[in-house]
Amino acid sequence: MTTKARVAGVGMIPFTKPGQSEDWDVMAEKAVRLALADAGIGYELIQQAYAGYVYGDSTAGQSALYRVGITGIPIVNVNNNCSTGSTALYLARQMVELGAADCVLAVGFEQMLPGALGMTFNDRKRTLDLQLEIQGWDKDAPMAAQQFGGGGLDYQARYGASDETFGLISVKARRHAANNPLAVFRDPLTLEEVMASKHLFGPITRFQACPPTCGAAAAVLVSPAFAARRNIDASVEIVAQAMTTDFADTFEGQSMMKVIGYDMTKEAARQVYETAGVGPDDVDVVELHDCFTPNELISYEALGLCPEGGAERYIRDGDNTYGGQHVTNPSGGLLSKGHPLGATGLAQCYELTHQLRGDADKRQVDGARYGLQHNLGLGGACVVTLYGRA
Repeated sequence: MTTKARVAGVGMIPFTKPGQSEDWDVMAEKAVRLALADAGIGYELIQQAYAGYVYGDSTAGQSALYRVGITGIPIVNVNNNCSTGSTALYLARQMVELGAADCVLAVGFEQMLPGALGMTFNDRKRTLDLQLEIQGWDKDAPMAAQQFGGGGLDYQARYGASDETFGLISVKARRHAANNPLAVFRDPLTLEEVMASKHLFGPITRFQACPPTCGAAAAVLVSPAFAARRNIDASVEIVAQAMTTDFADTFEGQSMMKVIGYDMTKEAARQVYETAGVGPDDVDVVELHDCFTPNELISYEALGLCPEGGAERYIRDGDNTYGGQHVTNPSGGLLSKGHPLGATGLAQCYELTHQLRGDADKRQVDGARYGLQHNLGLGGACVVTLYGRA
């Protein structure tokens, strides 16, 4: 690697409920144009593009980007389940660091249907069969809720965390989202309201599950030399990044924490900290994958934000919010901001870029110097990214 990629521009449109959004290609176009405007460049300077989405036909990335410009550049379509957006970012970052391109675009978008996630194709083998075999299958509960709820039950069996501790994560998410005009849900929730909502599986209630969402986000990554030539304010740098997939022992035991990504997250974080030469105590702000509250809770420990078995105290002491050790999901996270699968990783990039620039408005974390991003997809893939001020 010869250089560190800089984030020259980011763009994101307000996330919406299914049925209330524009078409997927229109959403993607708007996010890209916002990112280009933020960078202060035209699309003609983009040398490569990576387009992430889960629910769409092949070459949807081309259809979306052709609305911005038709320039003959390589466009690669990316699908890595819920980690799709950060996978597109991962590929874009690699191209810049390797010197293969000076200016690369990553965009993620999703137009979703109402209701719980399910399998798209019912006439062939499921891609998540290995994961589903660990716990079994309860047809009375949504698939994703069973997986992450099972992870919550696994954690409770190990460390004894109360159901209410998981609920407090949703209360915090809504409190943060109140300051994010791009989030779907911005009204506050009490712990009583969270716990009284419909039970899904394990410790999870309805208000502890992210909503199906439509939206788009994009980022322009450049080399420092390109930024200097174009006089671009690229003050945010990708300091380190790692992607992991499942390990063999994920499928050899009965640990639902492993199935929902604990080991993938822990190893990706280890690689990032080692490469960057910093540790979790240096991190000021975190955007992590809180598709369900158990995943946020176990990710605290996998990312090293608190000791193993220490998440309950970490939450109840307020160390996961403003005034604590780390501000986690100032955007409101997936629970409140929404989770359009292909866009999520780039929406996290959007938030952390603004945090490190110091222009996150009421969400601003004072003096933020390092931002950590965690984006997870079952199946599986995990991308952890550390941003810093260049």
